[in-house]
Amino acid sequence: MVYKNYYKILGLETSRVSIDEIKLAYRAAAKKNHPDLNVGDNLSEEKIKDINEAYRILSVPSSKRKYDRIWNSHFSTAKKAFSGKGQKDAIFNMFLGDTKKSEIKKKETQVKGENINTEIDVSIYEAFNGLDKTISLKTENGGIKTYTITIPEGIKNGEKIRLVGQGKKGKNGGKNGDLFIKINIKDDIKFRLKGNDIYTDLCLTPWEAALGTRIVVKSINKETKVFIPQGIQSGEKIRIPGKGYKNSDGNRGDLVAEVKIMVPKQLTMKEKEVFEELNKISKFNPRSTKNI
Repeated sequence: MVYKNYYKILGLETSRVSIDEIKLAYRAAAKKNHPDLNVGDNLSEEKIKDINEAYRILSVPSSKRKYDRIWNSHFSTAKKAFSGKGQKDAIFNMFLGDTKKSEIKKKETQVKGENINTEIDVSIYEAFNGLDKTISLKTENGGIKTYTITIPEGIKNGEKIRLVGQGKKGKNGGKNGDLFIKINIKDDIKFRLKGNDIYTDLCLTPWEAALGTRIVVKSINKETKVFIPQGIQSGEKIRIPGKGYKNSDGNRGDLVAEVKIMVPKQLTMKEKEVFEELNKISKFNPRSTKNI
């Protein structure tokens, strides 16, 4: 029989606690010692096992009472032994039952291998649609090892993919470490990712901006028609719902089209005449304080 101080494992100072207090202590201990939040801590998995075991026993009133009786009985016996020659053996027997010291020593020398962290770049199209990607990494002995990883569609920028047991080798029978691959989503000339929204440039002619129109805007996977209101200005944004990147609930963010009014660098004779005539008749002054 193995005896462990379940209250201490959950961070409790006394056994005189309610079931609700035990639940709160369990949540706090599980969060604090979760392996994903303690990368590099070789003992985090063992701590989580002890925490779950402690909660299983103490969260049920009947098993908690039984545990308290057994613990108090053994604690009293061990306390007397602490003053005598057999103090060390009493400590081992109280917490680890009949486990042999040689077996304890062997278990303690097992060392989990170190985790490996790397990162790769993917395009915004690849991240949106998902794909299988092959990467090659150097091994400890100088060789090359190739991995094929599945990048799920809609993966977040900076999210990590974990390959269990693909890190550095463990020692003395310890588990191998894990391989963590950070995903960097790269913008391209057409689309830019900001959270769950995708930004794109919407280039308009001066007459389209002045008169208003309907145009086709390309999203990352489809096309959609957009109404351009009369008198729209450079820098204004048109938000198109549900045409952006994928979010955690399976829906999509927005496509945000940023207006850029483009002026032709070269004019035909007819275009030049029209602009000159417009210059004569128009009373619009963009530098007037009324238009700022």
